[in-house]
Amino acid sequence: MTSNPIAETVRSLMPRAKAELTELVAFESVADEAVAPRSECEGAANWVADALRAEDFRDVALLDTPDGSQSVYGVLPGPAGAPTVLLYAHYDVQPKLDESAWLTPPFELTERDGRWYGRGTADCKGGFILHLLALRALKANGGVPVTVKVIVEGSEEQGTGGLERYAEQHPELLASDAIVIGDAGNFRVGLPTVTATLRGMTMIRVGIDTLEGNLHSGQFGGAAPDALAALIRVLDSLRGPDGSTVIDGLPGDQVWEGLQYPEEDFRQDAKVLAGLTLPGTGTVADRIWARPAVTVIGIDCHPVAGATPSIPSSARAQISLRVPPGLDSAEVTKLLFAHIEKHTPWNARVSLEQVGQGQPFQADTSSPAYASMAEAMRVAYPGQEMQTAGMGGSIPLCNTLASLYPESEILLIGLSEPEAQIHAPNESVSPDELERLSVAEAHFLVNYARSKQN
Repeated sequence: MTSNPIAETVRSLMPRAKAELTELVAFESVADEAVAPRSECEGAANWVADALRAEDFRDVALLDTPDGSQSVYGVLPGPAGAPTVLLYAHYDVQPKLDESAWLTPPFELTERDGRWYGRGTADCKGGFILHLLALRALKANGGVPVTVKVIVEGSEEQGTGGLERYAEQHPELLASDAIVIGDAGNFRVGLPTVTATLRGMTMIRVGIDTLEGNLHSGQFGGAAPDALAALIRVLDSLRGPDGSTVIDGLPGDQVWEGLQYPEEDFRQDAKVLAGLTLPGTGTVADRIWARPAVTVIGIDCHPVAGATPSIPSSARAQISLRVPPGLDSAEVTKLLFAHIEKHTPWNARVSLEQVGQGQPFQADTSSPAYASMAEAMRVAYPGQEMQTAGMGGSIPLCNTLASLYPESEILLIGLSEPEAQIHAPNESVSPDELERLSVAEAHFLVNYARSKQN
């Protein structure tokens, strides 16, 4: 890394950053009381609020949002006339999932092979530490040249929209000239990347009912309508023979024009088993950034353990459909509902419930903020030019912010590169990426302040 005072300061602060991330990771802050006690989220929220107060933030508050979660807010005033930059992260995390698959305890930060392991290290507690590092480096080298607002969400992973609704009810709260969302990631370690597009999503539950109760498969099988078989038919109808998502009326031939994702790299990143064919057509980038993608994320029916020779009378599934930029998630949901109703066999009774929705997002990469970030990335990653990529995941807040503040410039960076394995067992963060991106963010704030003066 090119020697400069900001970079040197960040490097000197890395041991402190590791200690703080260790404390923050220790909270099992899953925003679902069926998974973890509410006190874990409350503990993480208070930790974040204390950290902001220690950095001289004003108006630090735990905001009670409509979904029952708490977002943490604070303001660090800058020089008179300076622009305002909003820095975003979230302290809630995904559940640990299969604890036996973790090589080390999921809520205990552990260093192994040059990476820091633990739930939330990359997504997105590490994102908050990134913001702290950048601000501390600036304070140690002449001061923070912009007014900084920080918002740290408490239920992003649940998709329940608490902060979105709160922001809509208090539109002045997050108003800013530029917004840095610290919840994305580099295309791969060492390659500086901003995320320009996000797929939206719709999450639904489908239920199939065929009988008043389960029946003996020997006595009635062959004529009695099987609810699970009907559900399987419905779910199979959502994909074509090549595995492409095929929903009646939904386009699926969009093309990604930017940074490409070599198939062999994708296979390695996704840990695809040897010999398997990837579903779909087009490039990998087309499939994961530009096109809709359906996933069955859960099924309720007879478990294998204790199964009896009976015909299921009902079956349920939860379906996630990722929605690319250019499409409206509400309209896509209508198409999905209509498709399922049309493809349900035997006139089985079908029930449909929407349980989550978020719109896709597309940033304006020609804005001054992107030029400021590109310059900052060159400093933090010598010899590398900033790349622009898409992200298949969803951050519904981005669209809310874009709607509330149409003049704001929104950038997405973060620590969730492929090796981080976010949402999976053994999530980790690269401390080198944390260091470099903190340097980049600090230089971005300097560059952006200068650009607004010209």
